[in-house]
Amino acid sequence: MIYLDSAATTLEKPGTVPRACAWAMTHLASPGRGGHAPGMGAAKLMYQMREQAARLFHVDDPERVVLTSNATHGLNIAIRSLVGPGGTVVISGYEHNAVTRPVHAIPEVKVKVAGGPLFDSEGVYAAFEREVTPGVDAVICNHVSNVFGFVQPVERIARLCRERGVPLIVDASQSAGVLNVDMEGWGAAFVAMPGHKGLYGPQGTGLLLCGSQTRPVLFGGTGSLSAQQEMPDFLPDRLEAGTHNVCGAAGLLEGMKFVARTGAGRIHRHEQMLAGRMMDMLERCPGITVFRGNNGSQSGLYSIVVDGLDCEEAGAAMAKRGIAVRAGLHCAPLAHRMAGTLDTGTVRFSFSAFNRRDQAERAAETVRELVRAAKK
Repeated sequence: MIYLDSAATTLEKPGTVPRACAWAMTHLASPGRGGHAPGMGAAKLMYQMREQAARLFHVDDPERVVLTSNATHGLNIAIRSLVGPGGTVVISGYEHNAVTRPVHAIPEVKVKVAGGPLFDSEGVYAAFEREVTPGVDAVICNHVSNVFGFVQPVERIARLCRERGVPLIVDASQSAGVLNVDMEGWGAAFVAMPGHKGLYGPQGTGLLLCGSQTRPVLFGGTGSLSAQQEMPDFLPDRLEAGTHNVCGAAGLLEGMKFVARTGAGRIHRHEQMLAGRMMDMLERCPGITVFRGNNGSQSGLYSIVVDGLDCEEAGAAMAKRGIAVRAGLHCAPLAHRMAGTLDTGTVRFSFSAFNRRDQAERAAETVRELVRAAKK
């Protein structure tokens, strides 16, 4: 099988990741729940994981790195921390349901969409300039669109938010591990990311980088201040109720070490090379619309539409031929509405450090075969 769905979850991991998960399962207990060796070992590992994340993402204090179950978990915490009933939020036109649904769930919230044309960074920034006005409680923007790989101008948006005194939440689900995620430089209130995509950790892990006051969405034991009924007022305990996913944290630590050793920039260039090779091949085939950016506006993932072939049917046909891709709306109807693909959906191809050029070429040829068959 050729796996080209890493924007959902990276399937092939560094060998150190599953080994670390397995070792932690039989050697480590719960951090903060005992002074014995298994408990203390777990506490040490959790801090090492936070330190590694702080180095990768420029967080000034490892205690501000919170372990979550996924990026969606972190985004819910971030949004609930900054936006209350009747609040006002500005979001980009390319947000995932992990942002739009938590925002929609807030009573009487006002949502302003800073929408700009696909792959038009200037247009997107101009939209944020218009929409970020007095009274806005938070700005939420993903770094990279999970549908089209559109790299949004987060650095400029972050500067705008600082100048206008509005807290910024960044969804780094498709950028962590491949692009520069700079918590301190952006001055973001929160940055949320999954552990199981570009960080090569296991499913069920994520990170929330916190630069603002936080409001828990989960309450319970933390192993600290057990005599009081309120959640602790310090991080990470305030946001980490219940038993930690220590096995997941162990794997995530090794995944981040892999990214640090390999270099996010090197991984990014490799993924862009593979995507570029596929797009070159597909653009020469009539009947295929390739959504391709330019001038650095696209990461190493992209989408296509095949004329006369339903995207779900195309994805299923590719799966039968041993090519794993994602087809449909990708949990991001807002992005499809901006790009004009809400009615059709797209077939998405996304890569990892472990994919090869020959795999990209074979996948492109498979798509071309499907197009030729559809025309008969």
